[in-house]
Amino acid sequence: MSDHLSLLLDRVTTHQAHVAIIGLGYVGLPLAMVFAEAGYRVTGIDVDSGKVATLNQGHSHIGDVPSERVRLAVEAGHFAATTDFDCLNQCDAVSICVPTPLRKTRDPDVSYIIAVTNEIAHCLHPGMLIVLESTTYPGTTTEVILPRLCEQSSDLKVGEDFFLCFSPERVDPGRADWTTVNTPKVMGGVTSTCLRAGKALYEMAIQRIVPVSSTSSAEMVKLLENTFRAVNIGLVNEVLLMCNTLGLDAWEIIEAAATKPFGFMKFTPGPGLGGHCIPIDPLYLSWKLKTLNYTARFIELASEVNTAMPRYWVQKVQDALNDVGKPMKDRRILILGVAYKKDVNDIRESPALDIIHFLKGKGAMVSYHDPHVPSVEYDGIEMKSVSNLDAALQEADCVVIVTDHSLYDWGHIRQQARLLVDTRRVIR
Repeated sequence: MSDHLSLLLDRVTTHQAHVAIIGLGYVGLPLAMVFAEAGYRVTGIDVDSGKVATLNQGHSHIGDVPSERVRLAVEAGHFAATTDFDCLNQCDAVSICVPTPLRKTRDPDVSYIIAVTNEIAHCLHPGMLIVLESTTYPGTTTEVILPRLCEQSSDLKVGEDFFLCFSPERVDPGRADWTTVNTPKVMGGVTSTCLRAGKALYEMAIQRIVPVSSTSSAEMVKLLENTFRAVNIGLVNEVLLMCNTLGLDAWEIIEAAATKPFGFMKFTPGPGLGGHCIPIDPLYLSWKLKTLNYTARFIELASEVNTAMPRYWVQKVQDALNDVGKPMKDRRILILGVAYKKDVNDIRESPALDIIHFLKGKGAMVSYHDPHVPSVEYDGIEMKSVSNLDAALQEADCVVIVTDHSLYDWGHIRQQARLLVDTRRVIR
């Protein structure tokens, strides 16, 4: 065992280690709280000065993290937020939890990872542990991060002087049963010594660590998980399209199939994919494979089907209006729910935004209501949630249920609406 590893493990086991979390969003802030509540000194780093200020005042901007947790961590001296990367000079470990979006060309955008890595490289010191949690394509840790760290500090050797791991986040916003603490955490190291260092730290705060043979394996695990979901959602969405053509009730068929106690896992159709993970992560894998002259056919087909679902539901709205003798143009359309999933305020990649865009493109007058999202701004469009839901329901020529929030009274909505298009099948 190297002296640097021995010292790091000692600081971890005695809770003297200073942990930094870069990126205080849906992944980073819960992780910061978990380490703080385990007794570590945690510094959260984020480029958003407003977010940093509110966190230091004990206020949370993440629904899954109550402000009370942040306040207690701040008051106990276990958590503080900053925009200053120089604090990494005093940190024993750093976890990278920054966004990894897609470019408009559907290529991976790892610019946030690169920018953060450059900051870490300037502060890299013996005994430091770096763990990437941002979802990315296999090879990112060793092909993007490691060379930059070694270039800046050529006298430091990975696995001996510093330690580098990948551990994919598994956050599902809005869940109370599976959280950062009890969701098994996959981890791979650049070397076995790196894995030992990463596992030692994380198992002090998280119930179960699942080690794998390499960082690339850990990166692939995350992409398999989300590709599995994307492909199965694409399949069941196509089942909906097929049943529509055959004159069958897709939901009836799915419910009946789900009674089989083996060999079937239930997925349901909807308005399309949303959130930061499922619509994006499989395309990271597809892109990587294209560089190796391999076409990921299931991923590409599933993406094609899922991306087309908003247009399918807009056509359903148009058909419903035509059935009652009304054209789409100048009709009042009310969208219920713009968050990408129920009971959260996250609109990233939400299919509701595409549905609104397509409806507006057909001349409809579109408004929305969402108890979790007071306003939205995208593609130059600014909208606010209607203040009086009952009045909006009564005025709308058609109501489109996009997000099935638990706060909605579906029976009441059914009574108030003149015409309903239900993408979630919450109204039977």
